[in-house]
Amino acid sequence: MNGTIVNHEKTAITPATHTAPPAKFSHGVRKGNLLQVAGQVGFLPAVEGEPPTPAGPTLREQTLQTFDNVRSVLEAGGATWDDVMMMRVYLTDVDHFAEMNALYNAYFEEQGLTAPPAARTTVYVGLPAGLLIEIDALAVLG
Repeated sequence: MNGTIVNHEKTAITPATHTAPPAKFSHGVRKGNLLQVAGQVGFLPAVEGEPPTPAGPTLREQTLQTFDNVRSVLEAGGATWDDVMMMRVYLTDVDHFAEMNALYNAYFEEQGLTAPPAARTTVYVGLPAGLLIEIDALAVLG
């Protein structure tokens, strides 16, 4: 042991842009150098006293907002996109794969990632009405 103190406490992460979760979970959790971002959807930044509002009805609007929401949790937890090891994307319509892939590629090209994360996409029909995409991410810091 070299005397280095390692923080292994679990810390809940809720960015100021997010509403409190509707159930007993966190938008993100950091423990040591791991940060798990819970599934994020395309809701606009929270407005006090207002219900969550989707960024718009299109996959493009919701995908870009979902990326912003994931990034907000990453940043609040001390991470960046370059720290992300794995992303899981959930779509509600199999016909959205090509459009989402194009949006994904363009977004991460703009971010200038040194190496893209591992990722998987699946179709999942359990999102609330009107929501088309959900994304979660696992980041390793340091």
